[in-house]
Amino acid sequence: MSLDSDQQQVRQEDEHAPSPHTLKNKLMRALWGVVQSTLFGLSPKPCHRWRLMLLKLFGANVTSKSRVYPRVKIWAPWNLTMGDFATLGDDVDCYCVAQIIIGERSTVSQYSYLCGATHDHTNPKLPLVPKDIVIGADVWIAADVFVGPGVTIGDGVVVGARSSVFGDLPEWCVCVGTPAKPTGPRELKSSTQEGATL
Repeated sequence: MSLDSDQQQVRQEDEHAPSPHTLKNKLMRALWGVVQSTLFGLSPKPCHRWRLMLLKLFGANVTSKSRVYPRVKIWAPWNLTMGDFATLGDDVDCYCVAQIIIGERSTVSQYSYLCGATHDHTNPKLPLVPKDIVIGADVWIAADVFVGPGVTIGDGVVVGARSSVFGDLPEWCVCVGTPAKPTGPRELKSSTQEGATL
């Protein structure tokens, strides 16, 4: 498919959108990049408190009980909020251009991508459009899941491995596929049932 001459001219005039990020934002991300690749990324796995301290120094809203593994990639820590026992596994890419909020006891497993921005494809300059991601409490996002911008995942949701989440997911269900859709309720065993199977 070819562009007509008017569209080509618009594209030439508006080759790139100006960056929406301030100089301070860029400098802080550059500094964080150095810290993330050294003090953060080279720390031993059990050193959660050390990594949490570094994240807090850069404005992250994390608790002393949050868990962030050393190979996590975080774009802007000041846009990250994590509750007690919320976990980001190794090789998670947390692209928090906008706020990313992860509720207590929720786990984002390895190789998952939390994408907190998109681009306006109707504008020739393709300007960046940051959108918050909210992940409720007691959620399990399994390995290699993509979570798109503007998504809210309800409490108790399980998102199956390699799924892609482009819209909100209701509470306490198991969701799989691309796009991820509920396949049924998430039902928890009681502690007495669990003990009976041992």
